[in-house]
Formats: sequence, structure tokens, C-alpha cells
Amino acid sequence: MAGHSKFANIKHRKGAQDAKRAKIFTRLIRELIVAAKGGEDVNGNPRLRSAIIAAKAANMPKDKIENAIKKGSNSGEGDNYENFKYEAYGPGGSAFIVEVLTDNKNRTASSVRAAFSKYGGSLAESGSVSFMFDHFGIIRYLKGGISEDEMFEVAVDAGSEGVDTEEGHYVISTDVVNFAKVRDVLIEKYGDPESLGLEWIAKDVIDVAEDKKEVLLKMIDVLEEDDDVQNIYTNAGIGEVES
Repeated sequence: MAGHSKFANIKHRKGAQDAKRAKIFTRLIRELIVAAKGGEDVNGNPRLRSAIIAAKAANMPKDKIENAIKKGSNSGEGDNYENFKYEAYGPGGSAFIVEVLTDNKNRTASSVRAAFSKYGGSLAESGSVSFMFDHFGIIRYLKGGISEDEMFEVAVDAGSEGVDTEEGHYVISTDVVNFAKVRDVLIEKYGDPESLGLEWIAKDVIDVAEDKKEVLLKMIDVLEEDDDVQNIYTNAGIGEVES
């Protein structure tokens, strides 16, 4: 019985991981379809290039990426999708920005509002939370054979705000205006990065009471289950949260 129980537990956990991967793929495919509306040439379509980089980073099979691009460029699918963000307050005085890509604003608004309400949070007026965050372009490269001095010089000369290091990566930050220029310079010199995009970075991280952390994480799990939710940012001190 012990062996059977162990197998069942492993199977359950693998199933949960597979389900999460499927959710991630669903979001990435949606982004690929919408991005491909701007053309299949990645050199002339930076949104598509970013979507492909994200898909590869998630180990999405090449055929899935290609099929999504074809679907977006050759059909009307994805024409009615819109990007926008919600600002909200979560448990323990935390602040959230939730980015979505949806074809039904009413459905998405209802599900996001319900997630926050269930766990003691609430949606906020536009601008009432975003001032607590900086909106930066973030580009991540594996360190590889690139020295810190070289990366710093190249990135800053291109117009970046600076270069940090984390877990074997260089993290290049730019203001929104210079993001495209810095991205293009780095890609030309070093090839595609591990990831890139515009992100919301909390100006100050707050400590959340221990009795609120579990509730906060449950709420984030619910938000991540929503296919319309693309990215989640918070100022809560529970580690990086990005779906």
C-alpha cells in the first residue's frame, strides 16, 4: 500500500505540473496569435519576437509555436483580443497589477474581481496602485561568456538604466521610451535574450503578516488559473510573482 500511495502522490503532482504547463501554453499561444497579426517577420514585429522568446523559454514545442503564428497571420482569430490591466488591493495591505489579454472584458472583470473579493481584496481605481510601481523594460541574458563590464558598457551605451545580476542572469533595465533601442542593440550583439518585455517593478516591497501570506498565495493561484491573466505583479514580500 505504501508503494501505491507514493505512486499516486507522484502522479498527482505530475498532473498538477502538467496542468500548470498547459495553462502557460494557452496564454503563450494566445499572445503568439495576437502578435502575429502584426506580421510574421520577427525583425519588423518586436511583439512577435518577444512572444516567441517567451514560448521557447517555456519549452513550448516548435510546431506549436509555428501553428500559433500561422493561425494568427492567416485568419481572423485573435482580432478581438485586447490588452489591459487591473489595479487592485490584496490581503495584508498588498498592491497588485494584473495584466490580461481577453476577448471578453465582462467575463475577465468578473473573474478577477471575484478572486480579489474572495480573499479580502478589491479592485482599485486606475492610477491608485500603479504609482507604487515603476514601469520598466526588462531584458534578461544568461551570463555565459559575457563579462559584467562588457554587458554594462554595451547596455548603458545603448541607453539602459543599468545592469543587475540574479541567478546566473544579467538583468538590463530601461525606461519604456528606450526599451526598443536597447533591445535591438543587445539582440544584434548577443542574439535573443532569455526573456524581455515591459514589467511593473514595485518601488517598495512591503512585509506581509504571516497569517496573510497563505491567503495571498491562494489568491494568486486563483488568478493564475484564469486563462485571460497574462502577468501578475505585487509589492508583497513573498518573492517574485509572475505567471
